[in-house]
Amino acid sequence: MGAGPEHLVRAGLPARLAAAGHDVGVRLVESRSPWRSEVRTAFELAGLIAAQVRDTRSSGAFPLVLSGNCLPAALGTVAALEAPAVFWFDAHADFNTPETTIGGFLDGMALATVTGSCWRQLSGAIPGFQPIAESQVSLIGTRDLDPLEAAALDRSAVRRRSVVGIQAEPAADAVAGYIHLDLDVLDPSEGTANSYATPGGPTRAEVESAIASIGASVPLLGAAITAYEPAADSSGSAAESALVLALALVAAGRTH
Repeated sequence: MGAGPEHLVRAGLPARLAAAGHDVGVRLVESRSPWRSEVRTAFELAGLIAAQVRDTRSSGAFPLVLSGNCLPAALGTVAALEAPAVFWFDAHADFNTPETTIGGFLDGMALATVTGSCWRQLSGAIPGFQPIAESQVSLIGTRDLDPLEAAALDRSAVRRRSVVGIQAEPAADAVAGYIHLDLDVLDPSEGTANSYATPGGPTRAEVESAIASIGASVPLLGAAITAYEPAADSSGSAAESALVLALALVAAGRTH
């Protein structure tokens, strides 16, 4: 998945955005540490992303983050935007903590970290980061949960929504927001986004419509596309979906 962002750039995303009438700038964010580890590097990248997103917003542009992993993209963007609401499209809830996880995958704790349920010391060191209230999170298209994660989600105030439901009632009481789009929210019939893809998801057109509905009802401060794994996408269909949905995110972000 770490190869995903640059693959999408090479696949023509900047050119497509430019053809749609947008002024496009591309910046590469990389770890500065000579020694990398999953936890330390993820939080380091979150801080670097936050600085870039903050700079992008200050120039009046819309920040679209391409990231292999969910945690650095979400933490960094939320910290920079100080977004009061999060719309989280994902086949997985990413609501595990170190105490509930089965596989130990840090990305499976991304939303839990965003809401302040774990990794509070590291996330608190990111300038501007404040946990998002669970009641201001819409979890959309999720269908693959670990057992203890599912129990934690049931106890939480996170709103679980279908793609159709978010089209009917996009933003509830949100005044501004951030869209987090993990590509494996899509049904694999639209292309295999990554090794964690699971059936039962929405179509690309349904996600595109949901993004437009959110953008029409609430100002979008930024967005991220994550978890695209080129090696899993033998047909290239998932990459095409990513490009189409990137255009939808930027268009939605420029609505207000």
